Amino acid sequence: MESIHTHRGFTLIELLVVTAIILVVTAITITSQASFNKTVILANTAYDIALATRSAENFGLGGHSNNNSIENVGYGVHFDIGEQNSFLIFADTYTGSGGSCHPPGSVLDSPDTIYGDCVYTAGKDTLVNPYTLENGITINDLCVQKNSSWTCGQLTLDVVFSRPNGDAIISSNGSVPPPSSPYTKACIAVISPQGGVRAVLIDTLGEINVDNSPCPS
Repeated sequence: MESIHTHRGFTLIELLVVTAIILVVTAITITSQASFNKTVILANTAYDIALATRSAENFGLGGHSNNNSIENVGYGVHFDIGEQNSFLIFADTYTGSGGSCHPPGSVLDSPDTIYGDCVYTAGKDTLVNPYTLENGITINDLCVQKNSSWTCGQLTLDVVFSRPNGDAIISSNGSVPPPSSPYTKACIAVISPQGGVRAVLIDTLGEINVDNSPCPS
């Protein structure tokens, strides 16, 4: 008697089920990778802002000479909510209407910083380094703290460092608060178009941190 051998293969339904499983796993992997990339890019941008602020601090406290050979000036970072995809480092070489906001030093060879108004004025202060935020990430909010109370929605924010006092001088909307009632902290919020937010926190003691949450309000 001749034996009969049967060869069983995949049925159409089995192939469809396996294909569906592969597609689901692939979609989950791609989504997770995209979410991870978004988080990393946003975090890197926030740390870039923090590092730029640290550079301004080093310039200001070290008597750095910029490209125009101007020494012993304050250096700061400037943010403008109207320019949400950029910020800049500047040398505080403009005295405004004759006022000043940091300790005096009347001559360039003084160990102290020469006068400046601690507010960036385009065309007057010396532009040191402009920065452009990439990947659609933008500055979403600018906040300042005074007497433990936060106020957000600022139009501009400047943080300036100068010798010999190592404290940061924080101003907003083109105005420096009086020494008797200074801002004690500043916050820059950055967001991604895919979602997510990071906050760069700067206090007057020069401490700079990145937080995985919006600015305090």
